[in-house]
Amino acid sequence: MPILTPAQQRVLDFIQSEVHAGRPIPTLREIAARFGFRGHRAAACHLEALKRKGVIESEPGKARSLRVSSPLSKLRSRIVDIPLYGTIPAGFSSEREQQPDGCISVDIGSIGFKPARNTFALRVMGDSMIGKHICDGDIAVFEHGPTPRSGQIVAALIDRKNTLKTFLVKNGKPFLKAENPKFPDLIPTEELVIQGVFRALIRKAK
Repeated sequence: MPILTPAQQRVLDFIQSEVHAGRPIPTLREIAARFGFRGHRAAACHLEALKRKGVIESEPGKARSLRVSSPLSKLRSRIVDIPLYGTIPAGFSSEREQQPDGCISVDIGSIGFKPARNTFALRVMGDSMIGKHICDGDIAVFEHGPTPRSGQIVAALIDRKNTLKTFLVKNGKPFLKAENPKFPDLIPTEELVIQGVFRALIRKAK
């Protein structure tokens, strides 16, 4: 937080009190009258100092565009929305169709990479991936497009059924492995389509 002079702090407190009371941002005339300044110039000087210190901001050429800067406003550009396309079974594969289910907003720093247009999320159902610490109810984030390497976790369509498993290749043949001994490996008899490669996990407290 920048260091303000006592006079600057009083001006800032006045602006904030007016905003919190639901009143318009005070004009230079109102600020000058409130603190007994001889003219608008003194009020303008205080506002310019507050702008330089980053505690208030305004849009050039717009009346009453003054606003108090949030400490988090400069970090807002790091927040992105990732589309959430329903659920994915982490158990036996399912023919359930994916349905749009809104989006999730995340901070880029919290997931470790910058999502692109081909990034999407799915809510996990089941416990076949608990060996990789992916639990029922978690939200898994994927990237559509990259060819998976053996050992990577994927969202896949195997014989027209979708599932979440580890992608493996043995003797040149790909298959899907559960990370829970209760579930068998899945070997495609017709086709295996990789819908996305796992990139991040989001877990909500229960």
